[in-house]
Amino acid sequence: MAETADGYDDSSTHSTGSYHETAHIEPLYEAFRCPLTRKVMHSPVTLETGQTFEREAIEKWLRECNVNGRPPTCPVTGKVLSSTELNPSIALRNTIEEWTQRNEAARLDVARKSLFVGSSEADVLQALDYVIDICHMNRTPRNFERKGELIPLIADMLKSSSQRVRLKALETLRILAEEDDDNKENIALGDTIRTIVKFLSHGHSQEREGAVSLLYELSKRESLCEKIGDVSGAILILVGMSSSESVNASTVERAEKTLENLERCEKNVRQMAENGRLQPFLRLLLQGSPDTQLSMAAYLGELVLSNDKKVFVAETAGSALVDVMRSGNKEAREAALKALNQISSYETSAKILIEAGILPPLVKDLFMVGSNQLPMRLKEVSATILANLVACGANFESIPLDHNRQTLVSEDIVHNLLHLISNTGPAIECKLLQVLVGLTNSSATVLKIVAAIRSSGATISLIQFVEAPQREVRMAAIKLLKNISPHMGQDMADSFRAAGSQLSSLVSVMAENNGISDEQAAAAGLLADLPERDSVLTQRLLEENAFIIIISKVRGIRQGEIRGGRFVTQFLEGLVMILSRVTYMLDENSFIVFAQEHNLAALFTELLQTNGLDKVQATSAAALENLSQKSKYLTKIPDPPQPGFCGFCFSKPTQDTAGICKVHHGFCSIRETFCLLEGKAVEKLVALLDHTKEQVVEAALAALCTLLEDGVIIEEGVAVLCETDGIRLILEVLCENRTEVLRQRAVWAVERILRREDIAYDISGDQNVGTALVEAFRNGDYRTRQIAERALKHVDKLPNFSGIFTKMA
Repeated sequence: MAETADGYDDSSTHSTGSYHETAHIEPLYEAFRCPLTRKVMHSPVTLETGQTFEREAIEKWLRECNVNGRPPTCPVTGKVLSSTELNPSIALRNTIEEWTQRNEAARLDVARKSLFVGSSEADVLQALDYVIDICHMNRTPRNFERKGELIPLIADMLKSSSQRVRLKALETLRILAEEDDDNKENIALGDTIRTIVKFLSHGHSQEREGAVSLLYELSKRESLCEKIGDVSGAILILVGMSSSESVNASTVERAEKTLENLERCEKNVRQMAENGRLQPFLRLLLQGSPDTQLSMAAYLGELVLSNDKKVFVAETAGSALVDVMRSGNKEAREAALKALNQISSYETSAKILIEAGILPPLVKDLFMVGSNQLPMRLKEVSATILANLVACGANFESIPLDHNRQTLVSEDIVHNLLHLISNTGPAIECKLLQVLVGLTNSSATVLKIVAAIRSSGATISLIQFVEAPQREVRMAAIKLLKNISPHMGQDMADSFRAAGSQLSSLVSVMAENNGISDEQAAAAGLLADLPERDSVLTQRLLEENAFIIIISKVRGIRQGEIRGGRFVTQFLEGLVMILSRVTYMLDENSFIVFAQEHNLAALFTELLQTNGLDKVQATSAAALENLSQKSKYLTKIPDPPQPGFCGFCFSKPTQDTAGICKVHHGFCSIRETFCLLEGKAVEKLVALLDHTKEQVVEAALAALCTLLEDGVIIEEGVAVLCETDGIRLILEVLCENRTEVLRQRAVWAVERILRREDIAYDISGDQNVGTALVEAFRNGDYRTRQIAERALKHVDKLPNFSGIFTKMA
């Protein structure tokens, strides 16, 4: 179309189509045009020549004449003007206005008749163009709903199957909404806003751009901000678009500006916070009215924030919230506590709050009694925050809580915590137990907590929580006891013996069959840390069927029948350490029988191959040492052979050695006599001599040394080690001198090995072995020096004076 700037075109009056025959659109009269702009005039003025122009156009013409040094002239006639007075043509202006109104009405009627589902795409697009043309006139028409209800009809076009129609409808609605609040309100009627929002996530890129531009115009009307925010997903999508790198810059800018407009509604600000846009929310929290600040703080306690957002909130508002804790009224303190509870649950944000000074007022609120004390429900929140803070691993020894410079690990503070634990409900008990768990997780503070527990006499009361019906309380208590058990194992063993059914409760926890839980791992670790030679406790565990349960669990884990998880290693380590207690009780026949019935030697031999589990391997080797020490007593020595008789003489007795153990010189088995040789454990123990962890090597070497001790056939034990390459590795352990314990063990073993002259001869030329023995002879303890001396004599590094004296005698 040959459009003028006013939106009219000459072709509309000459169309032969039926569409325009029904339009009754009057032609554009030449007198209505400005000779300079060729556009319909809105403020016509007349010169002295009788020519009429648009005021703005002729004023510009006259200014240019003056600037160029020319006399003012009439643009049409070229005559020089004696006067530049502009006379308004009121009659012409009124005529143009009447003509414009008639044509607008006719065009709107055309549009109204074409904006329905059955119309062709071309008719709908032309109708929408008519509306856009009219909107581009200097007079923006109002009350379209009264003139054929155009806005709802245009809104219906948003659901058209034609993308071109949808795009044109979005554009038309945006133009209608610009600078016209009534049109904005009309557009927002019905479900139009919901339809527009759908374009943001499901539409073509052009449709998204059109939709966000339209929403931006609507959001300028404050009364519509809440309605836009009420559409499900609207704010979430806008927040995503405002930070998207895949959307064009203009769309991102429109989305950002739309959100800024929507911030005028507090309800929308909350939604933005839910969706990660926290700046408006925090502005209200810090700068809003007192009521708004209180409302925002309370809502912050309900928000689910990602960890990076917790850090952002802590940095921005943490100090302000801590100040409210110190000096606010009860209602404000409650809101602040709930907000701090939310943002303290991440390590980094917790440390920021500690730097902001949260600990002193928090602990004060927790311990306060009297009329100003917090209600128990808020003390629970305080306890939760404290547990969150402790879990961040800060240096609590250096953070003073009061003018007396007491800290969270000071004896009085710990006593107060223990008092609260014993005199509050399960919720607070649980959180304060978690506080102590966090403090005992640190090697820097655990000893102070242990000392405070001892001085308060709280061990038995803490052990009683093992029977708590609430799983969280029970788990926190078990974890705490697990942490302190390495430092007060005997105290706890005594308490378990004196207590009632707490030991049974721990066994029941380990026996649960719902995978492997954190609680089970902690329970196993706790029992594993108790003194292994406490015979009374071991007997109690036997009576509770703990060892049978443990054997089942260990085999289930090994065979894949029990689901693993992140706690499987800790759980298995604890189980094996508890089970090894049986091997420290082998002086009692009942435990020997138990070990035989359940083939413990074979199980521990199998566990030697749990690569990567150093504690399991070391514990299993130590258990095999204990078991192997009993082999020489349990082996069945064969009856001596009876001499034969041939009638004239007695024949020399002979003995059948088939099936007889070379080392123990009797009938052995892994199950009945715990024989390492019969159980194929020697090879596995020898392999562990090359382990990187010293405690594993120490345990493996100690177990192998049982093949060389008094009461067995040492030469055969040496032969077994020779066959399995054990001698070479024992010599390497000696030469490496990794720990004093290893050196003592290795010197003892080497001295026994060197009693075989052929081996002593071969080794005598090894300078490394000689040097290691000399070092042991010079720097070892008294017993080691004696053994090293004998070893050096075996390889002729020292004279054997006892042999000389014997010859002289």
